[in-house]
Amino acid sequence: MKHEAVKSDVTVVGGGLAGLCAAIAAARLGQKVALVHNRPVLGGNSSSEVRVWVCGATGHGINRYARETGIMGELFVENQYRNPEGNPYLWDLTLLEAVRSEPNISLYLNTDVREAEADGDAESRVIRSVTGWMMGSERLIRFESDAFIDCTGDGLVGFLTGAMYRIGREARSEFGEDWAPEAADDITLGSTLLFYTKDTGKPVRYVPPSFAKDITQTSIPIKRVIRSGDSGCHYWWIEWGGELDTVHENERIRDELWSVIYGIWDYIKNSGQFDADTMTLEWVGSLPGKREYRRFIGDTILTQHDIIGQRPFVDRIAFGGWSIDLHPPQGMYATESGSKHLYADGIYHIPFGSLYSRNVSNLLFAGRNVSATHVAFGTTRVMATCAVMGEAAGTGAALSVMKGISPRELRENHRAELQQVMLRNDASIIGIRNEDAADKALQSRASASSTMTRIRLDQPVEAYPLASDVGLLFPVEGAIGKLELLLAASERTELIVELWETGRAENYVPASLKSEHKLPLISGGKQWITIPVDGIADVDARPHNVFLIIRANKHVSLYKSAVPMSGVLAFERGQKPNVSSDLEERQPDQPVVEWSMRSLVRQPFCFAVDTGAYGAEKVIDGYARPYGGPHMWASDKMKAGQNEWLELEWDAAIRLSEIHLTFNDDVNEDLINLHHHETPFAVIPELVKDYDLEAWGDGEWRVLVQERGNRKRKRVHHLNEAIPADRIRIVVRETNGSGHAELVEVRVYE
Repeated sequence: MKHEAVKSDVTVVGGGLAGLCAAIAAARLGQKVALVHNRPVLGGNSSSEVRVWVCGATGHGINRYARETGIMGELFVENQYRNPEGNPYLWDLTLLEAVRSEPNISLYLNTDVREAEADGDAESRVIRSVTGWMMGSERLIRFESDAFIDCTGDGLVGFLTGAMYRIGREARSEFGEDWAPEAADDITLGSTLLFYTKDTGKPVRYVPPSFAKDITQTSIPIKRVIRSGDSGCHYWWIEWGGELDTVHENERIRDELWSVIYGIWDYIKNSGQFDADTMTLEWVGSLPGKREYRRFIGDTILTQHDIIGQRPFVDRIAFGGWSIDLHPPQGMYATESGSKHLYADGIYHIPFGSLYSRNVSNLLFAGRNVSATHVAFGTTRVMATCAVMGEAAGTGAALSVMKGISPRELRENHRAELQQVMLRNDASIIGIRNEDAADKALQSRASASSTMTRIRLDQPVEAYPLASDVGLLFPVEGAIGKLELLLAASERTELIVELWETGRAENYVPASLKSEHKLPLISGGKQWITIPVDGIADVDARPHNVFLIIRANKHVSLYKSAVPMSGVLAFERGQKPNVSSDLEERQPDQPVVEWSMRSLVRQPFCFAVDTGAYGAEKVIDGYARPYGGPHMWASDKMKAGQNEWLELEWDAAIRLSEIHLTFNDDVNEDLINLHHHETPFAVIPELVKDYDLEAWGDGEWRVLVQERGNRKRKRVHHLNEAIPADRIRIVVRETNGSGHAELVEVRVYE
C-alpha cells in the first residue's frame, strides 16, 4: 500500500456538478485545489453512470430568463455546441475537460474518502484532513488544506467531522411550512435507476431474469406512465427507498429498482400492449441516483417561506427556480401522484449562510446537502442549482483562505466583496449591481453606432387564432410611446386588452393591473391597431417590463413573428395538461404555470413599441442579467457589409490591461445536457460571432483583439502590455444569427 500526503489550499470532496463548480471557482481565484471523487467519471447524477437531466431554475421552460450563467452556464453552452444529441459520454468529456483546463486543480478520481481528522468540541470544530483510498491504485491519500467543501451529496465529510445535520422531514410547526407533515419523521425522497432503449430495426426477444417483478401485481401500470418509446429520465418515477435509509440500504434499494426495471421491460416487450417488437435495452443503470440524505445546518436554514416569498437575502450568492418538488415516500408503489409541485412567481434567492457549517469553522458544502428544510430542499436539490451553489462555495472558500478567516467571518465582514467577485465571474446572482471599484468602465461614458429605440416585429409567418388569452411582455424605460399590434378580424368585433406590471423586477408574470381597454375592430386581415398606454406611460424612469394581456376572441387572429427579439416574450394562458394527472400534481393558481411560454419560445407576436430599454449605457449600468429589463445594448438592425460598434470614453487616458465582454446568450433559452430536447441551433444566435476590440491612440483606432467564430457569453481579454487610451470600441462584424448587435456588459481593468 502506498501512503501519500497532499497539501492544498482547498479540498473539495465530491465531483458532481456542485463539487466540480466549487473546484473551478476556487482554482480560478488562484487557490491550489484537490478535487476528490469516488467514481471514475465526473458529474455525479448527471454522469454517464446515472444519466439524470441537469435541471435548474428554468424548470424546463417554466421560469423566464432563468438559465444559469457562470461556470454552469459555460458547461451548458459548451455542451450544446459539442453534444447537441445529448450523448452522456460526451457530457462526461465536457466536464473532464473543464476541470483539466484549470492548472490549479489536482484531480483524484476513484478515490473514496472514508476517514477524517478534526479538532475541537461539538460546538466548535476545525477539520485538519480527510483520507481517501484510491481504488485500483492501492494508494491511501491524506488531504490537508485550510478549507474543505463537502459536495458528496450524502454529506459524509461533514458527518465524519461532527458537523450538525438533519435527516428527514421537519414538523410543520417548526418553521410554519404548510407542505411539511404534522409530525417530524425520518422519511426522505427515494433513489432512482434509469434505463435506455433503442430500436434495432429487427425483431428482438426478451427473456426476463428470474428476479424481474411482475408489475401487473403492483399499482405501477395504473398510476404511472409507461410507453415503449420512452427511456432515461422519462422514467424518473422508478423511485424507491424513501422509507428506508438511502445510504445504509443502498444495495437493497438498487436490487428493488432493478427488479422493477426488468419487470417494466417485460411488460413492454411481452404483454402485447405495446409496439416494441424491434426494441431492446441499450443500457441499465447500476448506481442508484440518490435524491436526499443528510442536510447540514448552517447559519441560515432555507425554508418554504423563503422560496415562495422570494426572500432577497442580503448575502444572496445564487438563485434557483425549480418547483418545490416532493415525492411520496412509497415512490413507484404509491397510489398518489408521483410528484407534487409548488412554484414561486419567479426565481428565488439562495444565501451564503446556507453553504457553511454552523459548528465546523472551515467546512463549506454545496449540493443536495445544504442547509435547508426538507420542503425547501425539494427545489434546491436539482443539479444546475447545486452547481451555482458550488460556485459560490468555491468562491467563499477561496476568499476565506486568502484572508485567513472563516466562512462565517467572510459573510459577516466581507459579504459585498464575495458578491462582487462572483459577479465579476458572471455568477448566477440576480438584482445585485456591479460596484467593483477597480472596474474603470463604470467611470466611462457609453455611445454606439446605433441603438434600437423602437421594437418592430413586422414579419408575420403564421396566423395565431386567439382561442385563449395570450400575453406579450416587453421592456420599457420611462414613457413607452406608441404601442401597436398586428392582427386580423373575421368580422366587426371588440378586443379587450390589459396592461399590467410584473411587480418584482425578477418576475415575468402579471402582478398589478394598470389599465384596461375595449378596442373596436373592423373586419379585415393584417391590420395594425394602436393600444392606449395610459396607466403605464406615467411611471418613473426605472427599467421595467410591461405585460400586455390580450383576451380571447374567436373572431381575431394574431400573427407570429418570423424573428424573435431579446427582451420580448409571448405567453399562452391556461395550464398545459400534465404528462399524467396521476404522475404529476401541480398546485392551482400558480402564475408561472398558468402563463406558459413553452410553445411560443422565440415566436413572439408581431407588434411595435417605442422603448428606451436598449441604450448603450446599459453595458455599464451594473447588471449583467435581465432584471426589470434586459440590461443590454442592442443596435438597430444590422445591414449587410455594415459593422456596428459600442464605445466607452474617459475624461483622461487609462492604462488598459484587462477587458471583459459579456455577450447575450439568451438566458431565456432552456438548455439541457442530455436528451430532453435539442435546440435548432448549435450556437445561441444572439451571441456575437466576429468582433474587434480597438483602442484610440495617436489620432487613430488601434486593433487590440480580433476575434472570429466566438460562441461564448463571457470573454476576458488580457493584453500583453498596458495600453494607454481614453476610448475603446467593440466593433461587431457578425452575429451567430441575430439581426442586431447585442452586448450585455463591458468591464475594463488597469
